[in-house]
Amino acid sequence: LFLATFAAVLGNFNFGYALVYTSPVIPALETSNIPSLKITRVEESWFGSVFTLGAAAGGLSAMLLNDRLGRKLSIMFSAVPSAVGYAFMASAQGIWMLLLGRLLTGYASGVTSASIPVYISEISHPGVRGALGACPQIMAVLGSLVLYALGLKLSWRWLAVAGEVPVLTMIILLCFMPDSPRFLISKGKDDEALAVLQWLRGQSTDFHREFEQIKESVRKQSRQISCAEIKDPFIYKPILITVVMRFLQQLSGVTPILVYLQSIFQSTAVILKPEYDAAIVGGVRLASVLIAAVSMDKAGRKILLFVSGKSTGIMFAANLTLGLYIHFTSPPSHNSTVPVINGTLESPEILTAEPSRYVTLIPLLATMLFIMGYAMGWGPITWLLMSEILPLKARGVASGLCVLMSWLTAFALTRFFLLAVQDFGLEVPFLFFAVICIGNLIFTGCCVPETKGRSLEQIESYFRTGRQSFMRIQT
Repeated sequence: LFLATFAAVLGNFNFGYALVYTSPVIPALETSNIPSLKITRVEESWFGSVFTLGAAAGGLSAMLLNDRLGRKLSIMFSAVPSAVGYAFMASAQGIWMLLLGRLLTGYASGVTSASIPVYISEISHPGVRGALGACPQIMAVLGSLVLYALGLKLSWRWLAVAGEVPVLTMIILLCFMPDSPRFLISKGKDDEALAVLQWLRGQSTDFHREFEQIKESVRKQSRQISCAEIKDPFIYKPILITVVMRFLQQLSGVTPILVYLQSIFQSTAVILKPEYDAAIVGGVRLASVLIAAVSMDKAGRKILLFVSGKSTGIMFAANLTLGLYIHFTSPPSHNSTVPVINGTLESPEILTAEPSRYVTLIPLLATMLFIMGYAMGWGPITWLLMSEILPLKARGVASGLCVLMSWLTAFALTRFFLLAVQDFGLEVPFLFFAVICIGNLIFTGCCVPETKGRSLEQIESYFRTGRQSFMRIQT
């Protein structure tokens, strides 16, 4: 089980690596001595955002791939556009090649984002589903940290070459891994599904009983979802909750912050070099996600997500602090607080107030706190809940819709982040993100059910009946 999970989440490692590829690359392209690769403001904005547009397309196609090819083959399929995309970026002779490479790696990431959480949920034992459900986010964060670390030593071309390694490793390992037992049963491959369960659980376990439970569940959910069934509360409620969760997750600002992290630090007079600040934030993000993974099954999913009562409070305070810091340390302008020149946030020399050495740590500390709050709350747990509360009969389609919503929102934010900075100042996006954090907290408390210790069938029954007492039944 752990081996199959590791093979799959290499796709998430690649996703995290590719997502933040722009952070060290944009500054390098601004100073490129090759005219065709010297990036402009508009090109920089597209370079940062086109990845998310590709991810949205990948999430949409995963709606079909998950139910037709299966979870495992969908993940393996994502390796093709990913490998081609890195090849384009490594050999780029013009901006169009970089944009195409970002689009292809984004498409691959969209497919894996929709497929991997479902695959892990369907192969996992209920006792470890929570911990394994956090693995996609952990590996995505690890991939980002590796990119930041390699960015200290490697050129942007070699960063693209290094991105091929996890892609090729993933596809080789997955060749030897099984498909989801639930998917195999849905295709009438009962003997193969039973053998897969025996391999995943071990011969000494009661895997025959689990096989019969899965088979009965699949039999009840064998029909494709119809338009009329969308009106059923046990269908539309969990879909609506997960879609809104993914919308709010992205609207909190994590994607544009990660994509433009080094440029943001360049504008805020932090003591350390921006590339080192980015690596520090990446390390804090990984540590926070690991803490969340260890505690999520002990504390309960919703309790830990609501501790994003505390986590979201941290995110709110961090965004507010950073916004106010930028506002009070940057000079007034007729249309901009922090100008953008050639698509880059201007250098810290524009700060008229000469902040003391220790005060300049505020942007780094605030960003670390924001990432910590996000990584311990809305990062791993929303991925887990997406795989747990979605209806079994519509899980492949619904998970694709959730990823589509997530990435369309991320595209809008990353596409217009630099333009908003130019027109209104760098502090305005962070103050907007702070307001969204309050909305996140309210939505969590009112709408998200607890899933700790509940089978997938129990969770479905809760949405059908609306009875909290049913959710308290111990399995």
